Amino acid sequence: MSPGPADQSLYATPPSASEIERIGLRVLAELPELFRRHVREIVIRVQDFADDATLAEMGIESPFDLLGLYHGVPVGHGSEMAPPRSDVDIIFLYRRPLLDYWCETGEPLENIVRNTLIHEIGHHFGFSDEDMDEIEFGGR
Repeated sequence: MSPGPADQSLYATPPSASEIERIGLRVLAELPELFRRHVREIVIRVQDFADDATLAEMGIESPFDLLGLYHGVPVGHGSEMAPPRSDVDIIFLYRRPLLDYWCETGEPLENIVRNTLIHEIGHHFGFSDEDMDEIEFGGR
């Protein structure tokens, strides 16, 4: 997909939550098998913004500063002795911040969703933001 205005011109109206969810599901399906087998049970949920409690807990002042969030137990942090969980792991994608970032940068929306999902999947594997920066940018 070509970057910039051509990507934005594909939409007559801002992409809906269901359209962003479809992009996310397509990104998950395209991940290498190594990752897919660990995220089979992850649910993608698209909301306009993170709730106030989440923003406060994370110390985030503007709801536009959070594009996505992983909620669940990272790989290797569960216990075989623990009772089975009734909840599922969820990756939240926040539509309005994603769209705002898309409009500001002109980067293809699919790339932004992909980068956000991969970042949140990194948290599923237990990587910190610093670990992922090290992997992505080689310590620059």
